[in-house]
Amino acid sequence: MKRPQFGMTLIELMIVVLVIALLASIAIPSYRQYVLRSHRVEAKAALLNLAAAQEKFYLQNNTYATDAQLTTAPPTGLGISDTIEFYTLSISSANATTFEAEAIATGTQLDDQRCKYFSVDSVGARRAGPNVDGSGITDTTSLECWGK
Repeated sequence: MKRPQFGMTLIELMIVVLVIALLASIAIPSYRQYVLRSHRVEAKAALLNLAAAQEKFYLQNNTYATDAQLTTAPPTGLGISDTIEFYTLSISSANATTFEAEAIATGTQLDDQRCKYFSVDSVGARRAGPNVDGSGITDTTSLECWGK
């Protein structure tokens, strides 16, 4: 009389491991890209908050705040932190009539190949690009990054 076999063979186990590895090789990069895209929201929100603070500062002082006044508490500054978790904020230029603020990726966000740089200016123009120095800006990238 033949005894029934229980369990899995080594070949069956290796096929299961292969299928799991294949699924992981597809899922992990997709998840990483999703995480990078979700961090962009922080940069956009921080820049729009900075722009609103600049307008308030302008109403009170008849000039825009400079980068030195970014972290200084109101009424002599904006009182905004110059770092958020994955980006660094700065005011690249400011005078009595205009300003431009930017958010530059730092740390693991530098892996984002499409949107390492965001900027907004006094007229509300938004720019974004793949390089931390603000170069390489294209309409397609800007639309993708800002979500227009």
